Amino acid sequence: MAEENVLLREDFPDGRSVLTLNRPAQFNSLSLELLTALQAALDDIARSEAIRVVVIAGAGKAFCAGHDLREMRGNPDKPFMQTLFKAMAKVCTTLQRIPQPVIARVHGVATAAGCQLVAACDLAVAVDVARFGTSGINVGLFCTSPGVALSRNVGRKEAMEMLLTGGLINAQEALLRGLINRVVVAEQLDDSITALVESIVKKSPLAVAMGKRAFYEQVEMGTDAAYQLAAESMACNMMAADAAEGIDAFTEKRSPVWTGR
Repeated sequence: MAEENVLLREDFPDGRSVLTLNRPAQFNSLSLELLTALQAALDDIARSEAIRVVVIAGAGKAFCAGHDLREMRGNPDKPFMQTLFKAMAKVCTTLQRIPQPVIARVHGVATAAGCQLVAACDLAVAVDVARFGTSGINVGLFCTSPGVALSRNVGRKEAMEMLLTGGLINAQEALLRGLINRVVVAEQLDDSITALVESIVKKSPLAVAMGKRAFYEQVEMGTDAAYQLAAESMACNMMAADAAEGIDAFTEKRSPVWTGR
């Protein structure tokens, strides 16, 4: 029987949409149903001009403990496994391809595919007691897919140590390695995320969307190709009405009025 409300969504007047993984009894493990719901929500948000920032959160004690191992053992055939891991890959690529910046709100443990989810988000804020790891190796399953996102956030040797040992690192170490942006005490978590949201929504939505798209395209390129792409992106950005408005507002010492055009 399908679980109800495995994903909660709440949209706020400030332009943020909060997507909460809602399987607290399973430490928000990523069942195929939850991944499907998350994909549908992200696809819908991508089409919205009202939503400016997405926050990924978790219910209960954990942020996300990875894939649902019980579901995986209950569906041992290869086609199911391929469907599951492809669904996770699609969610992660969608997080980086939607025009809105995505912030991970990490209030607890994030392991295996949960760590992958954090790494796939544009920004991440974690409480000081959060823990991160790619623990699949402990049960005989190398976290190859989480390694894709992890290796694009932290150094190769740091990523390989996490992947090979399955050990956990604390929030401060995750910050030093570049996996997350900020470490705060629990009481400051939402205020810290609100500050990020408020900073982002003050910017031109067009510039944010164009910049995010170009950032992820150029990081996979060689230096020459990356500069060519960046130059073209900035030239197109300068042709936008928002760029003209922003420059005029700066020189006239007033707040800009963005149109998203």
